[in-house]
Parts: sequence; C-alpha cells; structure tokens
Amino acid sequence: MNSVPVNRSHVFMTELVLPNDTNQLGNLLGGRLMHWIDIAAAIAAQRHCGRVCVTASVDELDFHTPIKLGEIVTLQASVNRAFRSSMEVGVVVTAQGLGSGVERRANNAYLTFVAIDGDGRPVQVPSVLPESTDEKRRYEEAAARRDLRLQRRLPSPK
Repeated sequence: MNSVPVNRSHVFMTELVLPNDTNQLGNLLGGRLMHWIDIAAAIAAQRHCGRVCVTASVDELDFHTPIKLGEIVTLQASVNRAFRSSMEVGVVVTAQGLGSGVERRANNAYLTFVAIDGDGRPVQVPSVLPESTDEKRRYEEAAARRDLRLQRRLPSPK
C-alpha cells in the first residue's frame, strides 16, 4: 500500500457562531465545538484512505479560550500518522472576532479514526508521508501518543 502525503488529508472548515450555538453567557457550547471537530477530523481521515472512517477515541481536547457569539471559527484538520487500520487526526481551532479581525487559537484536539469496510470491519490504511518539518514532528509525536493510548486501554471483556 502506498504512502499518502499529509496535504491530501487537509481540511479547512469555517463556521459562524450563531445564537443557537451558544450557552447563556454567549459562549460557543463545548458540545457544538466537539461536533464540528469530529466532522473535520472524519473528513480528513476519509480523504487520507478513501474509505468510511469512524471515531475510535478523542484523547485530548483542550479549551484554551472561550469562543463568542458572532465569531468566525476555523477548524484545520489533517492526519498526523496512520497505523494498521487507525489514524491519528490533529485538529486546530482558531476564532476570529468580527471587529478586530485578530485570530487566536481557541482549541486543539487529537482523535483516532478507524477505516472500515462495508461490513463494518477495520481495514488497512495507507501510511502517512510527512514532508514538512512540522508534519515530521507531528508524525513522531503521534507515535508517542499512541503508546499512551494503548497503555490506558481497558482489557477486552471475555
């Protein structure tokens, strides 16, 4: 199976925070943001392997700053590394105030997706070909995070 460059999986998604997306304080609901992150990451995983992919885990989701009503949210996702049937996808979320135009990092997340066949069984995915210095760094860091995920995994029920 051939390696796939990281840029083939890049996803740029833009959302506008509307009243229905916010809590009583006028901040974007965490669950709504998690929904957007999951969609962006799923598209990145599917672009990488050309298959339907399902969320296996979300191992880190950091909320750095609130996102307010009326702000523009940009989600950037790409596959950091692929294993046998799973892929780690990184998502960076930025928010931009309408008046200031200043963009700030609001969140980041790491998700694991598994590619499946028509019967819902995991299938092998192509490896990732990191090209830039940043892609190579993320590729290496993904292996360390995977080791931690595997250490935390609960034993399978008998």
